[in-house]
Parts: sequence; structure tokens; C-alpha cells
Amino acid sequence: MKLGLMLPCKRNIQWTLAAQLGVEAVVTKAAPELSGLSDPSDYESLKFIRDQFEDAGLNLYALEGDEFDMSRIKLGLPGRDEDIEKYCKMLTNMGRLGLKLLCYNFMAGVGWFRSRNDLRERGGALTSGFDISEIDNNVPLKFSEEQLWDNYAYFLRAVMPAAEAAGVKIGLHPDDPPLSPFFGYPRILTSADAYRRAMSLSDSPSHGITFCQATFRAMGEDVFKLIPEFGKRIFFLHFRDVTGTKTCFRETFHDNGPTDMAELLRITLKHAPDCLVRPDHTPTMAGESNENFGYTMQGNLFATGYIKGILDAL
Repeated sequence: MKLGLMLPCKRNIQWTLAAQLGVEAVVTKAAPELSGLSDPSDYESLKFIRDQFEDAGLNLYALEGDEFDMSRIKLGLPGRDEDIEKYCKMLTNMGRLGLKLLCYNFMAGVGWFRSRNDLRERGGALTSGFDISEIDNNVPLKFSEEQLWDNYAYFLRAVMPAAEAAGVKIGLHPDDPPLSPFFGYPRILTSADAYRRAMSLSDSPSHGITFCQATFRAMGEDVFKLIPEFGKRIFFLHFRDVTGTKTCFRETFHDNGPTDMAELLRITLKHAPDCLVRPDHTPTMAGESNENFGYTMQGNLFATGYIKGILDAL
């Protein structure tokens, strides 16, 4: 199991702290709006980012999120074949540059969403949460869940050969919150059964799961049973916790939620020993800006030490 950390694609103090923490694998999002470069389908742009991390003593191991506009792919719109071709070039570039993993999602229209980011956690730290009563979700459905499944299957058939050829694993992240419909868009990755269906679409060794345990918990699933079931198809573990249900939940500190996180790592280490793990969605602590909530550094410092301590004990 490799210890990773999500870092910005442009050098800042977080890079230095990650090196001091002994992080083994960096995860970043290299989209143009963040990098100021072309998207990762351009080899030289991705190489520049990889080289910058190497110069800082860090190993760029994974990309996470939509690295360019995926709307036409997810919505099945004209032009999706051109976008899929770009996606395949990105996978090829990742393989050439030694990046081993891509974390992706198939959330159409709206990505991960929270209705609040000012909820109080331990000691007055700020955390985010979701309450369906705080939003207007009474929006006409734009198209069906089965149409979205068709779009997802089309995407998989097209990109999986490129992923295999590049030696890149792609891990599917669940919908967050795991609700359908959501602001008028269908969502399909909202349960363990949906993941069973998704995994049945391809037996490629590159086709697997980003196991965001808090999202599976919000679904009402038993994460301690799912990890042995999905086993080595778990390529990536997002280490965070929530309290509540899919319609009303809040993020917690990693040691302050309802899940036995040490047991979570023990089971994952047993059944998916080669996966990457990184802390996710940290509370905003004293002295920090809450602008980039969920990805503040002090919470990551705490969570990284917490993960390292558990892994050392195991």
C-alpha cells in the first residue's frame, strides 16, 4: 500500500511539506485552468508537471478528476469521440511518463457537491456537509439513468484498450452525494449494486475502483464487507469519514467519525495490498483559509500522520 497526498499541480509550500512527511506518491489534477498549460493529452505539458515534482523530490503517481471538459463524453453529445481520443492520448502520455493511476468519475452535469462548508467540527474546526433540504432538487430529469449507463459503457469500450496498453489503472469514483436524480441529472454510481454492474462491463486489469469509503458509507453500504468483495479491483482508497446519511451528512476529522478507520486500513491492506491511499476532505483548522475547503493542509498533515501510524502498527 502506497501513501499518497493530493497536491496542487503548481509548486507551493504544500510540496515542501509533503516531501518532509515522506509521502510516497503524489496525486494531482493537471487541468488547464489549474496548470496554466495544455491539458494532459499534450505530452510536453504533462512532462513539465511530472518533472517539476521530481525536482522537488516527489513522485507524481496519479491524476485525479476531470483533466479537461468531459461533458460531451458523459452526456453522449456530438464531439465525444474527439474527446475520447484526447482521453486516450492522456492515458498514453501517463504511461510514457510513469504515472500509474487515474482516478475518474462519471458524474454528469454536477461534480461532488456540498450545501455547507461552515459546519463546526472538533475544537471549532470548519467542515463541509450536505443536507438535501438546503437545495432545490426538484428539477426535471434531462435524460434517463439507462442513457447514462450507455454513455459510460461506450466510454469504457473506447478507453480501456488505451489504458491497458499504457499500463495505467483507472479507478472509478462514486457519485458524491450518491443521489439520483441530482439537479436534473441522473446519477448511476450510487450503490454497491451499481458498482457490481460497472465492474461487469469490463474484465480488463486496468478497470477498477476508487473506494471512497465515506461515500459508500453514506450510501448505507457495509464498507467492511465490500472491501473483501471488490478486493484487488480497489486501486485507490480515499481515506475520510462522515456521519449521517446520503441525504444529510457532514464530514468529520479522520479519527472522529463513526467508522473504525484502523480496521478499514487493516482490511484494505489484506484484500487490496497494492492500492494507493490518501487522506481526503480534511476540516479547515485554525489560521487557515476556508476557500479551498476539504483540501486544506493542516488537516492533511494530521491525517497523513494518522494513516502512517496505523500502517506502522499494522
